[in-house]
Amino acid sequence: MSDSLEVLQTLAAQLDEGLILSDDNGHIRLHNVLACEMLGVAPDVQLNNLRELGHVHLARNAVRAAIEQGELDAAGRPSGRFVHFIERLRIGGEWRTLQFRSGLVYTDGRRPDRLRLTLIQDQTDALEQAEAARPPQDQALLTRDEGVQAVLERLRQVAPSQAAVLIQGEYGTGKTQLARLIHQRSHRTDGPFVEVNCAAIPETLLESELFGHVKGAFTGASRSRKGRFALAHKGTLFLDEISEIPLHLQAKLLRALQDQVFEPVGADESVQVDIRVVAASNQDLKVLVQRGDFRADLFYRLAVIPMAVPPLRDRPADLRLLAEHFAARMAARHGRGPVRIAPDTLRALRAYPWPGNVRELENAIEHGVICAQDGVMLPASLPPDVVDQGGQGDDHPVSPPLASRAQRDERAALTDALTAAGWNRQLAAARLGINRTTLWRRMRRLGIAMPDGDPAEAG
Repeated sequence: MSDSLEVLQTLAAQLDEGLILSDDNGHIRLHNVLACEMLGVAPDVQLNNLRELGHVHLARNAVRAAIEQGELDAAGRPSGRFVHFIERLRIGGEWRTLQFRSGLVYTDGRRPDRLRLTLIQDQTDALEQAEAARPPQDQALLTRDEGVQAVLERLRQVAPSQAAVLIQGEYGTGKTQLARLIHQRSHRTDGPFVEVNCAAIPETLLESELFGHVKGAFTGASRSRKGRFALAHKGTLFLDEISEIPLHLQAKLLRALQDQVFEPVGADESVQVDIRVVAASNQDLKVLVQRGDFRADLFYRLAVIPMAVPPLRDRPADLRLLAEHFAARMAARHGRGPVRIAPDTLRALRAYPWPGNVRELENAIEHGVICAQDGVMLPASLPPDVVDQGGQGDDHPVSPPLASRAQRDERAALTDALTAAGWNRQLAAARLGINRTTLWRRMRRLGIAMPDGDPAEAG
């Protein structure tokens, strides 16, 4: 062994990363104990060849990375650049993410040898910490869609203000994530973010839940309790499904929003708070106002900054992006290796209407990851409902009866909304929770004509 290799062997034992030194034939000249530990090899086992490590074919992967990243110059000489690649391996019964850095080095003996130095770092904990630190809404708001990008740009503009924001969109489009993002980008980020799902609280308890109560205010009130308004002091109060607030409570809510003052149930004294309100609804509040189901003054107080989140079916550019993101995340969650989405599966995903939007897509991809075969998500890996309506790609089309039934259901829903709105497309779109352009596109696709025979006539 040359002097340089002896020095390297001494240093290798002190490193906090794995080290392997091999020749052009893949024969391992030296390695440290940490390399064995990271690769799941017993420390007393002598590593002999890069091709015999079992979990990963280092020689093949290093050559592939060298070609892709330019380890050699145009003349085939070493460029001095170390290449890198990442492998997710099952080591000791758990999945670990290892980063490999590999490059060519020379010994300084009388007959210098060209050797490959491979350094290994375990990135599993660092990646998990980064994932935990990353706001969860950033994942749900991955987008290439111009409509969503416009919403995010408006959000960046208004988040630092104190203005109330109303977010409208279908179930599962990411309204809660947007509300959290507004809070995190506001000047109240150090204060609490308090969420209230108005649809999940019984009407008889909603006033107490929002404003709190004093001891003895009603049967069962054995002690005083703060409400969500008080808990959100100096922070943000998120009122989800605001359309479910009953009319008799809307007046008290309006005063609390306007004056930042309220009385807990059964109390004689008012409580002053400092809060910023973000509200969300899956229904068009303007339509509810017109029907008399929602106070107009409360609507205008909430909708200082209105935002509308488009449904997933109107965001075709986002489908593959989100599907691959969820596949990677679910594979890690369930301790599986990388899962590839087959082309037929992507076609089935694109054909499905996604009534549950991004939330439904996430659940479907989790199903697909769990049922994947040999690391590939096939159409058969998806939930049956998605396959039945979406088809199984061009090679496995959905049967005509199923396809026609889905079209008949969609046509009936659009026709019912148009009829109820007197064929006013603006009102019909509001009833359906979509914009007028989307309604027009669906009418054209399904062959629905206006009473005068022109589906493109403005409503």
